[in-house]
Amino acid sequence: MKLVEPILGWQDEIAAIRRDLHAHPELAYQENRTSDIVAQQLESWGIEVHRGLGVTGVVGVIPGTSNNGRSIGLRADMDALPMQESNTFAHASTYPGKMHACGHDGHTAMLLAAARYLAQHRDFEGVVYVIFQPAEEGHVGARRMIEDGLFTRFPIEAVFGMHNWPSLPVGKFGVCVGPIMASSNYFTVRITGKGAHAAMPHMGVDPIMAATNLAQALQSIVTRNRNPYDPAVLSITQIHAGSADNVIPDTAELRGTVRTFTEETLDIIEQRIRELVHSISEGYGCTADFAFDRKYPPTINHPKETAFSVQVLKDLVGPENVDAEVQPAMTGEDFALMLKERPGCYLWIGNGQGDHRLPGHGEGPCTLHNASYDFNDELIPIGASYWVQLARRWLATAHSI
Repeated sequence: MKLVEPILGWQDEIAAIRRDLHAHPELAYQENRTSDIVAQQLESWGIEVHRGLGVTGVVGVIPGTSNNGRSIGLRADMDALPMQESNTFAHASTYPGKMHACGHDGHTAMLLAAARYLAQHRDFEGVVYVIFQPAEEGHVGARRMIEDGLFTRFPIEAVFGMHNWPSLPVGKFGVCVGPIMASSNYFTVRITGKGAHAAMPHMGVDPIMAATNLAQALQSIVTRNRNPYDPAVLSITQIHAGSADNVIPDTAELRGTVRTFTEETLDIIEQRIRELVHSISEGYGCTADFAFDRKYPPTINHPKETAFSVQVLKDLVGPENVDAEVQPAMTGEDFALMLKERPGCYLWIGNGQGDHRLPGHGEGPCTLHNASYDFNDELIPIGASYWVQLARRWLATAHSI
């Protein structure tokens, strides 16, 4: 493993920043303290700082020794999740109901370490843009930064992202060409019938019967309407109806999520949900309202940029530690929106099995969005070294990569 030596020397210092961020998690568009810390650190290293993109986003501009017309964007997310942490170690969350359960504190720390090295050495030509994004967890912070001029104010040629991945061993990376994460979409169905006494169901119109039959029918979309070679998930996650044991309610509500790797399959699923919602509801004498929210598109890696990243990784950690055909995940990521604007690559860095956690961690596994999760600080010099080597080599490469 060929890590950048100065970054290894800063590991404890950067880890202390990471743990401070973990102890003070902030939710989407509320990352004020976090962005203050990021901006202050960048400025202390002589980096030009721009704030306010996407409300609380931060962009640092690091020019090299000369301008060769090349540029690169490196992105980290900053927001936490609205969940209670079960860990009790010293850097556990001090904010009730808020937790860095996805490792965005670690992503921020890795990019800070890389920015420090790049600013202090400037051993490259061109410009590195370090992007600290708010509101990745379901609130589309990437779109807000783009709308606020991320790619118009800053001439970013290509953009790259990275996420820690539990179960993947430390020192290993996973990446693939094409979709690496799915689109993230949510639907709500509200079925309206006519309430009645449960002992006299013939006097009403039962929305629960329509809802339960709809819940079963929706699963046929994935098994009968989707190309079996194009993965998709349709999960009903909530059903709400009624308030008493002897009352047929007026309404029933279903909510859920759809995940796909292609827009074409997503179009089919949305259309079929809509058709089944209205036909089944009508068949039971009810009416229905249907809403479908396309939150994030699939995260699709570009071939040339992915091949470039893979070569950097192989030289950094060895070919045996790089899975360049990793199995994609059905989770979603709003970095997908940046990849629709600029070519680039998004990859996973192994966070291990959880053995790194200090005494006082919760009883749950060290998986993403789990109350016992904690980022592995061993990743800081590994991830930061990747960022540095990627930026230096990208900026030194001819345009026709």
